[in-house]
Amino acid sequence: MDTEFCRIHVRNRDQVLLIRRGDKLLQGMEQCGQQLIRVGCRKGGCGLCRIRILSGEVACEKMSRCHVSAEDRALGYALACRVIPQTDLVIESDHCRLFQNTPTE
Repeated sequence: MDTEFCRIHVRNRDQVLLIRRGDKLLQGMEQCGQQLIRVGCRKGGCGLCRIRILSGEVACEKMSRCHVSAEDRALGYALACRVIPQTDLVIESDHCRLFQNTPTE
């Protein structure tokens, strides 16, 4: 495996993509021409790209707490536009909540 890339397995879509190490997950997906994660504002404010990280290590930039609470982060939820993979990942996409009280599971 090339250490310049991270392998991202989107489990609920049964798809795999390679993104350049250091790129944000959403940015890397778009550069690959894939549409495996919903795209919104690309700045962490809308929550459309909410994912769940099932395995792997990431660095995270600041995210809106109305879309990803501290409890959500502890359960692996994050915004793909704010996540920088550090290792290969297994994720689930499509965890967007349109309303604050809408269940995510």
